[in-house]
Amino acid sequence: MSLSAFEIPLAHARVDRRYGRAYLLLLLVLFAASGCSALIYEVVWYQLLQLVIGSTSVSLGILLATFMGGLCIGSVWLPRLRMLQRNPLRAYGALELGIAACALLVQAGLPLLSRVYIAGAEHGLPGMLLRGVLAAICMLAPTILMGASLPTIVRAVESSQNSAAWWGYLYGGNTAGAVFGCIVAGFYLLRVYDMATATRCAAGLNIAVAIGSFLWARNASAISTAVSDVSRAADGYTGTAYADPSASRWPVYVGIALSGATALGAEVVWTRLLSVLLLGTVYVFSIILAVFLAALAIGAAAASRVLRRVHARTALGWSQLLLTVGIAWTAYSIVHVLPQWSDDVLTTQNAWRIYQLDLERCLVAIVPAALLWGASFPLACAAVARKGEDAGRVTGRVYAANTLGGIVGALAVSLALIPWIGSQQTERLLLIVSGVSGLLVLGSGFRATKGAAAPVACAVACAVAIAVLAWSMAPIPGDLIAYGRRSTAYAGLSTILYAAEGRNSSVAISRWHNGTIYVNVNGHVEATTEIFDMKLQRMVGHLPALLHPHPTSVLGIGFGAGVSAGTFTLYPTVEKITVCEIEPVIPPASTRFFGNEDYHVALDPRTHIVFDDARHYLLTTTEKFDIIASDPLDVFLKGTAALYSKEYFESVKKHLNPGGMFSLYVPLYETDEPTIKSELATFFEAFPYGTVWANTRDGAGYDTVFMGQLTPLKIDLDEIEQRADRPDYARVRQSLREVEIVTPFDLLSTYAGGAADMAPWLKDAVLNTDGNLRLSYLAGWGINSNLADDLYRKMLRYRQPPIEIFSGSPTSLQSFMAELPAGPPVGGDSQPE
Repeated sequence: MSLSAFEIPLAHARVDRRYGRAYLLLLLVLFAASGCSALIYEVVWYQLLQLVIGSTSVSLGILLATFMGGLCIGSVWLPRLRMLQRNPLRAYGALELGIAACALLVQAGLPLLSRVYIAGAEHGLPGMLLRGVLAAICMLAPTILMGASLPTIVRAVESSQNSAAWWGYLYGGNTAGAVFGCIVAGFYLLRVYDMATATRCAAGLNIAVAIGSFLWARNASAISTAVSDVSRAADGYTGTAYADPSASRWPVYVGIALSGATALGAEVVWTRLLSVLLLGTVYVFSIILAVFLAALAIGAAAASRVLRRVHARTALGWSQLLLTVGIAWTAYSIVHVLPQWSDDVLTTQNAWRIYQLDLERCLVAIVPAALLWGASFPLACAAVARKGEDAGRVTGRVYAANTLGGIVGALAVSLALIPWIGSQQTERLLLIVSGVSGLLVLGSGFRATKGAAAPVACAVACAVAIAVLAWSMAPIPGDLIAYGRRSTAYAGLSTILYAAEGRNSSVAISRWHNGTIYVNVNGHVEATTEIFDMKLQRMVGHLPALLHPHPTSVLGIGFGAGVSAGTFTLYPTVEKITVCEIEPVIPPASTRFFGNEDYHVALDPRTHIVFDDARHYLLTTTEKFDIIASDPLDVFLKGTAALYSKEYFESVKKHLNPGGMFSLYVPLYETDEPTIKSELATFFEAFPYGTVWANTRDGAGYDTVFMGQLTPLKIDLDEIEQRADRPDYARVRQSLREVEIVTPFDLLSTYAGGAADMAPWLKDAVLNTDGNLRLSYLAGWGINSNLADDLYRKMLRYRQPPIEIFSGSPTSLQSFMAELPAGPPVGGDSQPE
């Protein structure tokens, strides 16, 4: 539609009210587009925070608190500026341009913070918080401008309880746009493109909204008249009164602040629990956030629609009381309902089907409470609205109170409450806070209503009901922490020996009826005493340690069961073992239950454990190592892809001494071909002389160890055999025999190929970089794959005879070649047909 089509109706002195409604709808579209861009930024920034802090509850808490903090500051401070009061649409357009510019700077600058440290706070929680504060400062500018957008755009609407309905519609429309942005970012922009592209798309939306705002701002006075006509007509038709000017507003502000605290606190704890239950891929995070936002939008719209027929303050109080039921329902459903669902989520090969089923589970669990949180904002706005007041300041104060509470809730739950009192007690506290908020607002509403006496009996009954609901909330089962989405399938097959919720991860140790001990992190098995798992864990350590002629210093990435790090305690030349682990509860738990298998490495005087994100540790430490052995979480779990990126591998290279070696655990199970090809291609990009070593299970491919070094790998079989036969290597030989590796040749015969061999297979592979973290999205698409042996056989078909790697006497070479798994014949075509 051309500009003249907008201008013609506005040229008249009297504007029909239908144009007022049309322009209100146009404002709704503008604000929805702005919400879409805001959530694209939020999803991108959460990815970037993985590079700065690590994929932890701390990073989620920092993100949510920063968003809320910026919105709070922007909603209170910027609406006071006169330049934003003269022409709301022109001011809104300027804000959108500012958001786009600032967001582009954040996308470029945020990753640089991973290198920042201050002496005394280099590592551990102090270092994480320092980087978190710096990241928050970096993200504040665009979020402050976002916070000013709602007060600015509602200035076009007269301040009354009826116009507060339109404020609610605008808030709901903005949130609905956020839902779309969350889904588009999580399932398309970041899966197909990268973070820079996603940021540019969001900035483009901001610019489009700004242009539209500037065009419509030409007729600001006519728009204001039309909108006022609509508001007055609606007020006259319904007979709706303004809020009582004598009623105190502070209970409403406190109530909406407590509502924000419980909403953001619940989002943190439920995101964590649902990620354990559903398997914490990047897609699950997007689904949880989208469902939460969608319910907020629907709740806001529904409350806005009934505002003319309810007493806003009373309705706000009851919504907070009903929230106690909603919180109790979510807690109950996560423990008792969702794990019992019977469908094909564990077996289907269709990724869309997997995430559809995850979406259904999230809808059932989250929607009831989130609807009520969404309804709270327009109800609070209507409860404090006064005739003739500046609409921007009214909504700004309510928005600020809500977001300030959100900051407290997000930080308190993520940094303190979950590691201190656990999820169950945290949910109980959130439920009680919601009840207190409801009683406070409801009580003030009764006092503010003429002729109404405070219903003490009702308050007592509500308090008793709140206490009963809080008491009935069940603890998080150890089976759920251990096995997540498989908790029902594995029910009764094991005994939970230990369970704990740390600051960053939830950990459970279980013993199966056959005596096997499992280490489980965030609902997924990470290590076991099964022979095939023990073999892999020891291969991660023994391969580089046996091939290195004289290793003295070792860095282990990820403690897990401690088995990989423990192998280094057996080598007589090793003087120092540094282990970088992000979750403090893991090493003592593993030492208690895996001490014999990991040789009590955590208690060894040579061992030093650093509790920090591995990326940050490598970027800030000046130490170099003879061996770096990495045994991170599985790559499909959100955040792990940052430990498989090209930039991370380059950082590893810088910390290897001359002749140093890097080993990396990479699974083949729950992996599809695009995922393993991306892992291989990215690794070989950084380590062009890299090799792959396979661990089989009953002769079939299962998982692998990638090996990298700075120079071409040369292995003298006779030298390795002689070293292994030395008396001071007796414990090394015993450790290998325990996992059915009788001789060094048995270990070396796991060789599955090198970078040059697999180059033809990997020509179309996607590299995983810090800028796209594409592996998160590839791996999350193949979690139900059953292709481990197929992928292993493909590697073997590309593998060439390793005559340039292995050397030795004719007898040794002949013996070794005989033990290699079958591959293409010498001189034959190594590529699949």
